[in-house]
Amino acid sequence: MPQIEPRISKLFASSTVLRSRDFVSAGIPRIALTRAMSAGYLKRLARGIYCLNEYRQGEHGDLALVASKAPEAVICLLSALSYHGLTSQAPFQVWIALPGKAWAPRMEYPPLRITRFGGEALAYGVIVVQVEGIPVRVTTIEKTIADCFKYRNKVGLDVALEALREAHRGKRLDRDELWACAKVDRVAKVILPYLEALA
Repeated sequence: MPQIEPRISKLFASSTVLRSRDFVSAGIPRIALTRAMSAGYLKRLARGIYCLNEYRQGEHGDLALVASKAPEAVICLLSALSYHGLTSQAPFQVWIALPGKAWAPRMEYPPLRITRFGGEALAYGVIVVQVEGIPVRVTTIEKTIADCFKYRNKVGLDVALEALREAHRGKRLDRDELWACAKVDRVAKVILPYLEALA
């Protein structure tokens, strides 16, 4: 194993993926990163994002990459469904929500699908989870389902219904919370007949 600067090793003790600014904040010069990559200790996952050479991305590793680059982004819709295990689809893009006029991150990988949420629709029903040591903001099960009904023209009504059925079948659905999320998303009237059918 090639030798690496102790300060770099210490940074990776708390996170599997680091940004350029993490190294700068720790006082590690760019030349140290270049040497670590040349020695085979580090590799670049995407522009400005690094990991140890032996790192192997997990099932939701793409979410950690996005959160590293854009910590304010909220994982939503199909990507949130996939995270919660409520869809049979495997989205090839990472779906993120951003405020209306917020800067949209540019990434070589993974590809992004950006949606714009406003006000309470962006803030309500968001949790922070740890994915490979990186804090990732993701919509809750209930908010994700409500969002899928709201954006049914983009994701498909069948996807929203599948998620609703799976969450109900797995006893992972808080109906009161789903109703609150539906009100925030202004789709309460749309969801109501499907909720009643589950009763």
